[in-house]
Parts: sequence; C-alpha cells; structure tokens
Amino acid sequence: MARRTSARRRPRRNGWGNPIVYLAALLLVGLMLGPVIYIILGGFRTNSQITVDPAGLPHPWEFGNYADVLTSDTFWRQVTNSTIAALATTIGVVVLGVMASYVLARYKFRGRGAMYALFAAGLMFPITVAITPLYILVKNLGLVDTLPGVILPQIAFGLPTTIIILVPFLQAIPKEIEEAAAIDRCSRLGFFWRMALPLSVPGLITTGILAFIGSWNSYLLPLFILNNQDTFTLPLGVQSFASQYSVDTAKVLAFTSLSMIPALVFFSLFQRRIVGGLTGAVKG
Repeated sequence: MARRTSARRRPRRNGWGNPIVYLAALLLVGLMLGPVIYIILGGFRTNSQITVDPAGLPHPWEFGNYADVLTSDTFWRQVTNSTIAALATTIGVVVLGVMASYVLARYKFRGRGAMYALFAAGLMFPITVAITPLYILVKNLGLVDTLPGVILPQIAFGLPTTIIILVPFLQAIPKEIEEAAAIDRCSRLGFFWRMALPLSVPGLITTGILAFIGSWNSYLLPLFILNNQDTFTLPLGVQSFASQYSVDTAKVLAFTSLSMIPALVFFSLFQRRIVGGLTGAVKG
C-alpha cells in the first residue's frame, strides 16, 4: 500500500518541457527572422512610407518594386551566373570529395593520417587569408572576370568539409561486404560504384547542399575576381544595385529579398537532409 501511495503522489511530468527554453527559442527565432521579414515587407513599401514609419507595415502595398526587379535583365543574368557557379561548385566538390574520401577511408598507405589531417586543417584556413595569393594565381591563369575563376577556388575550399563528412560514411561500410564483393569478382572500382556510393548518399546530399548554399552566398571571392557586371553573381549584384539606386531604398530591399529567397527556400526544403547527413557522419 505504501508503494502505491508514493507512486500516486509522484508529480506528473510536463510533456511540454521547460517554458523558459521555449521562450529563449522564440526570441532566437525572432532575432533571426526579424531582419528577413523586414527586408521582404520593405520591398512592398514606398520610400515615403519607409521614411515616415521605418518599422510599419505596407499601407498600401506597393508591388511595383518587385515587378521592376523581376522584369530586369540584369537580375536574371545575375541569377543565371549564381546558378551556374553554384551547380558547378557543387558537382566538383561532391565528385572530387567522394573520390578522395573513398581512398582515405578504404585504402591503407603511408601518409594517410597526415593527408587526412591536412584536409582537416583546411577547415581552419578561411578563404579570407588566402585571397591575395589566390587572386594572383587566378590572374596568372587568365581566369579573371570569368566564372571558372570563382568556381575552381570554391571547389578547393569546399573539399575539406566534404572529406571530413564523407570519410566516416565510407569507413562505416563493413569490411565483410567488400570481401563478399571481391569473392563475386567485383573490382574495387565496381565496389565503389555499386556499394560505396549508394550507402553514402545521405553524406553526398549533405555536402552538396552545403556547397551549393556556400557558393550561392559567396561574396568576397567574386568581389576580387569579377569586375565585369556581365559576370556578376547575385551578392555582387546586390551591392551594385544598392550603389546605383541608393536613393530608392524600397527597390533595394526588393532586390535584396529576391536575391536571398532562393537560398532560403533551398535550405528550408533540405534542412532535414543536412541534419541527417551530419548525424550519420557522427555515428560513423
């Protein structure tokens, strides 16, 4: 009876958790989404509305700012340049990264640990530090004012993250599977295509998404490499547009919101893939 009484007296646990945690999370989300919402709504306002009431809502709603940007050839040219650079960077990072990761994860040779440590050290070497020698190298190759001059360095600086994520995936593949494939006369290259790649798909998706978003939002490298407006990507386009229409604040906000919406939508759609891929890498 005493046990039953003590069991009944136990307070029920609240399934919602600590309300302070939810309050802190809401504040954090508000701080992150507040500027984004302000920029998007600011594009639907006029300059007079922004001057009179900077924090107010559009009244009336002005759709002309977004219409002017969407009908501009400059905007769509920059969208095309950003898309080409992001897709090429993603393909290069994923293809080269998975091949290098497979060698580091499945082959035993001298210097493998040092090579992996070298790639890991690349995470601590930001592109900001190497921007001057990188510009000289790109200039000597004759790639200034071209998209390949931006794509190739982005691939190089994206490889460390890709290798750090993919190596645990490939190491987690049981050795017995590779031995069974060898018994069935499957070559190492065949094992790579038929077994290693399908099993590491979550990691490939994660690294591809990170490479795409990183390239889309890249600003410093295109700023140094690209001088011709015909080759500008969207981050440079935002700066150029803001300088050209510095008086028209509402139109600048419209251009800025349209330039960041694709990356936001892309990241929102695939955020679970990113978390799942990183979780798999940690477990491996």
